[in-house]
Amino acid sequence: MSKLTANLLLLFAAALWGFGNVAQKTVLDHLDALSAVGLRCLIGGLLVLPFVLTERRLPAGDVHFSSLIRVVVLFAVSIMLQQLCYLGATVTNASFLISTATVITPLAAWLLMGERPTTGLILAAGSTVVGCLFLSGGIAGLGGGDITALLSAGSYALWAVELERHMQTHARPFTAAAAQFLAVAALALPLGAMQGNLSFTAASEAGPELVVLGVFSTAVAFGIQIAALRFTSASHAAVIVSAESVFGAMGAAIFLGEQCSTAGALGAVIILGSILSVAISTRAPVRLTSRPDAGASDARARAFAGAPAGWPAATNPAHEEAFHDPCR
Repeated sequence: MSKLTANLLLLFAAALWGFGNVAQKTVLDHLDALSAVGLRCLIGGLLVLPFVLTERRLPAGDVHFSSLIRVVVLFAVSIMLQQLCYLGATVTNASFLISTATVITPLAAWLLMGERPTTGLILAAGSTVVGCLFLSGGIAGLGGGDITALLSAGSYALWAVELERHMQTHARPFTAAAAQFLAVAALALPLGAMQGNLSFTAASEAGPELVVLGVFSTAVAFGIQIAALRFTSASHAAVIVSAESVFGAMGAAIFLGEQCSTAGALGAVIILGSILSVAISTRAPVRLTSRPDAGASDARARAFAGAPAGWPAATNPAHEEAFHDPCR
């Protein structure tokens, strides 16, 4: 897969997430948040599970399991916080606030992978915070749902960085996807049965939303992102999928009749400006130190050249960014 193809697929995933945010809001009319996210991930996991068999011969590596556990835990926290935020946030607000992961992800990459952010990136992060305050009506206007959306964005940023490391070291995208989805389902569904309103009747009433969320926003969209992170960096992918906020606002206006105030529109413009500033920057983060697993990753990449048809020899874009200055 070329980087251009990966980027176009990520943009498609952003559209699925953005319009799917409407279903994340309306599904709460029938189900509690935990039951909704559990059923959504169960559907996605069952759809992806058969494809795991195609990866059984791919090299997993000695530390594959511990790396996968970190990815699964971060994903579970992120997606559950995202669903919970819709209890108190509008689709428009939640879409834009979660997209602040665009600038949080490079900062997380600095802390976890030693990629020092550029001055422009730091300024973009600050302006994004300002945009969030305008969007939500100021500090006093930040409700519980808005804060939960920001926490979800931070969790998604950590997840994306950890997922990038996992994918470029171990590959196996279907295994990672199935593990994430089924683990969340195993955690959320029992809680929904005990504390929520999980029942066959409620699930049937939420059927259309669950199909949209389980098939398109989970199995397809997250599957695309997981696979694409073998061919692009987490920071680059975060910029592209931030288009979710635009598609989310469009969906909210079309299907729910939501409208932004003047201040909210200004906040959205500031956030989009911050996203674009990161996207058009010609300076890449500087890798200060090599990853501890770099040698192992390169060895697996060479071994991966003998993988089944359809799996090209893996490269590590994160390493390339340390020496080149691509236009992001």
